[in-house]
Amino acid sequence: MRGVNPEHGTPVRDEAELRELVPEPHPHMRDKAIAVVDAESRRFLEASTFYLLATTAADGSVDVSPRGDPAGGVLVLDERTIAFADRPGNRRADSLRNLLQRPRAGMLFVVPGRTDVLRVNGRATPVRDAPFLERFAAPAPPLGVVLEVDELFLHCGQALRRSSLWDPAGWPAPDAVAGTAELFASQVAHWPVPPERLLA
Repeated sequence: MRGVNPEHGTPVRDEAELRELVPEPHPHMRDKAIAVVDAESRRFLEASTFYLLATTAADGSVDVSPRGDPAGGVLVLDERTIAFADRPGNRRADSLRNLLQRPRAGMLFVVPGRTDVLRVNGRATPVRDAPFLERFAAPAPPLGVVLEVDELFLHCGQALRRSSLWDPAGWPAPDAVAGTAELFASQVAHWPVPPERLLA
């Protein structure tokens, strides 16, 4: 593993040093995680249309993937269990392959226009032939993910407010940021195998 370039800063070596810079949290913040989906958190989850799934592979590598569905796409199966569909994508299946190796997962849920963030940590399992998949618009997705809740808590909305995520006044001009085609072309130049050889 590469070390930090000294020109980039001084590494924080331990928690004691960290706490010199970040004071201990108030007990209400430290102990706020609960192991159930309460009534208002259920409403928030059912309204969430965008969420992030963080997983870890057996070798310790980490992946975070975006997920999204119309409101109602996050299902609360009971007070300790949530579920969502695995939608078709690039077929890398990074998150699902990681969960087969290590089921621990962390998730962030947001609701459009709201700066609140709901964090959920637990054990996630890819499933097939699940009755809850029939709740989604036909054709029903073949795979879903079921997460057993170990921790659930509200995260402060400062990051979303600072980022102007929902405020168009803070968004960049359309031509100020690369689009899909530009990003793809830029990254292809660094592929270990040229795309023409992959397609040969």
